[in-house]
Amino acid sequence: MKKILLIAAIIATINVARAQTTTTLYHPEADAKAEIAASVKKAAAEHKNVLLQIGGNWCSWCLRFNGLVTSTDSLNTYMNSNYEVVHVNYSKENMNEKLLAELGFPQRFGFPVFIILDGKGNRLHTQNSAYLEQGKGYSKEKVLEFFQNWAPAALDPKSYIETKTK
Repeated sequence: MKKILLIAAIIATINVARAQTTTTLYHPEADAKAEIAASVKKAAAEHKNVLLQIGGNWCSWCLRFNGLVTSTDSLNTYMNSNYEVVHVNYSKENMNEKLLAELGFPQRFGFPVFIILDGKGNRLHTQNSAYLEQGKGYSKEKVLEFFQNWAPAALDPKSYIETKTK
């Protein structure tokens, strides 16, 4: 009987610890359209783009991506320096169908799916996350390349003007 109680206590402790460390990224009750509008406004003021990460708390690949970019200093710094990030919920509680229709039905690529908006709210790119995968996770190099290719500087024509040397 003592063994059963001990095992039950250990399982309960593990479950409590997991619940405390699990981050809720996606909020079904959120007004995604309002969050995006606020992020677009902030991005315009800070010369950034907006990165929409569409998925759900049910999606292990969504959580893996977020885990990689938030725990890898170079990715986290680059992302936060160049993007305002919005996690857009897609779940049985709220599929955000009207918003996703306005964004060109990105769910066709599966989850997570990423959309890049400029500082005016124009959709620049939709990224299928499968192209960023490596093994049972994501490639740091591919994710960084994705971030770099859609950062404001990469899309600024001034970045490509040759400077004459004396």
